[in-house]
Amino acid sequence: MGKTLVLDDSNFDTTLNTDKPVLVDFWAEWCGPCKMIGPIVEELAGDYNGKAVIAKLNVDENPQVTARFGIRSIPTLLVFKNGEIVDKQIGAVPKSVLSQKLEAQLV
Repeated sequence: MGKTLVLDDSNFDTTLNTDKPVLVDFWAEWCGPCKMIGPIVEELAGDYNGKAVIAKLNVDENPQVTARFGIRSIPTLLVFKNGEIVDKQIGAVPKSVLSQKLEAQLV
């Protein structure tokens, strides 16, 4: 079973240093839609164990990374490949939408 990585300002760039796609969920404790999508992100970590990196970053606790990527609305989910943003989703969406974004990067 895969586990969601918890990212912060100090380990963010290291985590992107992989040949696997990386999905990062930018969230906050007070955000209702973030709580709705949280369990979906956890499920994706299991579904893509060994194939992709699934991570979460609390925007309130990590202002540097949040500012660097211009995150203004949460939840924002960014998909990275080789350290570059290749896809983006703002707002809570069904699991199938996020799965499609990851699948597109696995080919």
